[in-house]
Amino acid sequence: QAQLVESGGESVQAGGSLRVSCAASGLAFTMYTLGWFRQAPGKEREFVAAISRSGGSIRYAESVKDRFTISRDNAKNTVALQMNSLKPEDTAVYYCAAVRVFTDTSNLPMTSYAYWGQGTQVTVSS
Repeated sequence: QAQLVESGGESVQAGGSLRVSCAASGLAFTMYTLGWFRQAPGKEREFVAAISRSGGSIRYAESVKDRFTISRDNAKNTVALQMNSLKPEDTAVYYCAAVRVFTDTSNLPMTSYAYWGQGTQVTVSS
């Protein structure tokens, strides 16, 4: 059974940094594109970043580009999101997700992701 478990969410001050991680089990990790998504209270879940199987293709939402960095460790079955220069509007529950792919792509719609973690809360205060 595939399982994704996020960790690292906490409360930080605006301008600070935080790293959230996701550990995967029960799936052939290197065959999956991985993504980070977030959902703020009263808002739709939205795309944050995605990374291809090899890590060679990465995509970011415009709102986080140049502030956030997604990475993966295929030896440890983990994916991480380094978040710098955090803003109050980054406050949300952050979810990692995985989708089985046959090409080295990071460009996939949110609806294609089959496996989701339970989420980790990130709160940024001003």
